[in-house]
Amino acid sequence: MPYTHVPEQVAAVDLGSNSFHMVAARVADGRVHVVDRLKEMVRLGAGLDENRNLTPEAQHNALECLERFGQRLRDVPYGTVAVVGTNTLRSAKNSREFLALAERCLGHPIAIISGLEEARLIYQGVAHTQADEGQRRLVIDIGGGSTELALGESYEVLDRESLYMSCVSMSRRFFPDGVITDKRMRRAEIAAQREVLPLAQRLQDQGWQQTIGTSGTILSIAEVVQEADWCDRGVTREALAQLRERVVAAGHVDKLDFPSLAERRRPVFPGGVAVLRGIFTGIDIDSLSISEGALLSRG
Repeated sequence: MPYTHVPEQVAAVDLGSNSFHMVAARVADGRVHVVDRLKEMVRLGAGLDENRNLTPEAQHNALECLERFGQRLRDVPYGTVAVVGTNTLRSAKNSREFLALAERCLGHPIAIISGLEEARLIYQGVAHTQADEGQRRLVIDIGGGSTELALGESYEVLDRESLYMSCVSMSRRFFPDGVITDKRMRRAEIAAQREVLPLAQRLQDQGWQQTIGTSGTILSIAEVVQEADWCDRGVTREALAQLRERVVAAGHVDKLDFPSLAERRRPVFPGGVAVLRGIFTGIDIDSLSISEGALLSRG
């Protein structure tokens, strides 16, 4: 039975297309205090075969991760853990069979949410972890299976969209063998720009004062450009252009030698850069700030 009063322990698990995240927290005096975070890059989205079924290997890796999460959640009461699946689990033809095994590993039910609901929750996560300066905000999240954009004020979402492009899908489509060329990057950027253009005018008509990026992809890009002293904070258009040139000059994902870039993220990094460049161009963004609040931080 779900709790009818405020529980002392809560947790959230995000089964993303690129990585799985878990946050455990205690509730005291009406505030949520994070006590544990776990993140594992399982690359579930890359585990879809040509028939859009999760391969046995992808399922095995994901279930091993969920076994570890389940051990951590063993003492968290049933009904106080929110578990959501996103793009890959929305589209995988054999997701029902996988979910039955996944729920057994976690010991908690899993809800598959729509792309629009994902965008709403991502915005709420940012709103609950950012200071409210009374400005209208555009939140961008590049995931492993889809990209979400949400426009809002304070805790209210005014507009939202989920686009079927991601760091994984773009990397598999344009850099399948890991080779990076200027022509491939240009084609990937144009494809991303085309995805976002139908939404661009709608957003521009409503206007916003602050652009915020979240997700592992954008956080990784921000770390790289700041480490290289291409910008002081967040991500600027100029810094992103410099990063693009360095990525192309590397020639292959194995030669991406940015110190802050985790090895496991290299295979999907060029696709992530292309998606963000396409969004910057398509919506006409000059810079964005960074928030670590996303789907899991919604409160």
